[in-house]
Amino acid sequence: MSSSTTAGETPIAEATPLSLCSREPRVPADRLVAEMVPPPRFDSVRFATYIPDPNQPSQTEAVQILESFAAGLGGAHAAGPARRGLFGLGRPKAPKTPAGPRGVYLDGGYGVGKTHLLASLWHATPAEPSLKAFGTFVELTNLVGALGFQQTVQTLSGHRLLCIDEFELDDPGDTVLVSTLLGKLVDAGVALAATSNTLPGKLGEGRFAAADFLREIQGLSARFRPLRIDGEDYRHRGLPEAPAPFSDEQVTKAAYATEDASLDDFPHLLDHLARVHPSRYGALTDGVRAVCLTDVRPVPDQSTALRLVVLADRLYDREVPVLASGRPFDQLFGEDMLKGGYRKKYFRAISRLTALARDAKGLVEVR
Repeated sequence: MSSSTTAGETPIAEATPLSLCSREPRVPADRLVAEMVPPPRFDSVRFATYIPDPNQPSQTEAVQILESFAAGLGGAHAAGPARRGLFGLGRPKAPKTPAGPRGVYLDGGYGVGKTHLLASLWHATPAEPSLKAFGTFVELTNLVGALGFQQTVQTLSGHRLLCIDEFELDDPGDTVLVSTLLGKLVDAGVALAATSNTLPGKLGEGRFAAADFLREIQGLSARFRPLRIDGEDYRHRGLPEAPAPFSDEQVTKAAYATEDASLDDFPHLLDHLARVHPSRYGALTDGVRAVCLTDVRPVPDQSTALRLVVLADRLYDREVPVLASGRPFDQLFGEDMLKGGYRKKYFRAISRLTALARDAKGLVEVR
């Protein structure tokens, strides 16, 4: 919706903008399970919509291998109910375990389309949505926290496929927890697929994370086939530079003129994120069609920066445009952060927020 205003007046809309800072969502455990599907941004992606870079043959090869992997997940659950002989007589037959690895690991830098391919695998796997799960590493650890370890094992053991995006190799404690969980699920016949971030100190060395990933999951390494995906960040292939920030007045006016937009002061939002568990950041943005931020400035510390990374991921997943005033998004993180152990997360956040800023340009009236 929009409204007309005279010069110098504060824009007035039928309803004032939403505020993320006023929200403190509570997310029940059953919602955490039900929402383990590809996020809205990747709801319609398929292998056919992935456009391989002609200069990167590994991308085409990855699509072919994943299509074959998905097709191989049809039929009965690998550890489904044992079958008896003809007419139910005789000894039960042991479930047949499919030959070859029961997991694939997509190995490559940020922005090469790993999540697109992971979501495409989820969509292509011939099973009901209730028998497939898709989530980030953080969402999986949050599920364990909400349900408990044993209940999580029971909940996911009947699934055909579990896809884990952004496996956190830089969190040793949670890595051990999830590795143990995956071992239980593999024993139950669940197929696995994962992507991961790069370990601290490894970004920019011309190498990938497969060796680190396979080492960290220890006994599960033989279950995974690594698929290397070379390439540059697709979000910047032939695209214009990120738009310059707008003025406070432009951002505020756009927030009032855009239905279901939120309007928040950036420093206040950062403070609010510290009071909301990251597992709830998705719910924090429920019903928000655009995020408008004033006074964007560099984040003050690493804890705040990591929370902002999670929010950026949730906004990107949901395709929520971000209109901002203040500093450009490539100045959010200080030089020390961009050289530190979590720098890949920060580069990903900059890349995603830049894409969302481009999406938001249409919210500002062109004069």
